[in-house]
Amino acid sequence: MTNGLGLATIGLLLAFSGADAAAKGPSPAGHYRLTGEQDVVSELLIKPDGHFSYGLIAGALDERAEGRWRREGGSIFLTTEPRPVPAAFSAGEATRSDAAPLALRVVWPDGRGVAGTDLRVGFAEGDPVEDYTQEDGWALSADERRIPVWVELSLHMFGLPATRFPIDVGRAHSLTFLLTPNDLGTFDFQDMRADLAPGRLVLHRGEGRLVYLRVRK
Repeated sequence: MTNGLGLATIGLLLAFSGADAAAKGPSPAGHYRLTGEQDVVSELLIKPDGHFSYGLIAGALDERAEGRWRREGGSIFLTTEPRPVPAAFSAGEATRSDAAPLALRVVWPDGRGVAGTDLRVGFAEGDPVEDYTQEDGWALSADERRIPVWVELSLHMFGLPATRFPIDVGRAHSLTFLLTPNDLGTFDFQDMRADLAPGRLVLHRGEGRLVYLRVRK
């Protein structure tokens, strides 16, 4: 009877082991390319050593990332390492100017102007004005008679949330803001799931699903 129980136990262990191996399936390691998206180019390299490399270009957006992946059943989970430091806005020089009710410029640390910074200007009353900067800055319309009291700067394209700065037009009309890039452009994968299927990965990014096909070589 003891031998019978031993054989039964061994059989169960082998069965569970086989089921676990089947659940894991083939290694997901490989080179994948995004498909089904217009005007977007993206590649994902899943390395056998547990690391990954990622890149995406969509218009002016240029993303990249490197890090580690782990597997759970039929999915892998990606985490950027080291974790990227977000870009940051800070207030710079503020001077008086009669050129416009409000003029502002966003610059890189080397002084070059930053185009494409999203902005919202709020007033003492009424709805805010929304726009974006050019390299030479941005100015409020001379027809605007309301008093601006704050400005919010953000980079929606890179997922950088808005930073609000108060405005005192009684002291300064021309404002400069500094954008410190830090790790701007490095996408922050934090245990982001990608489901495995034969020859492809389906990456769950926010509310969307990005399908990557394995590159045949």
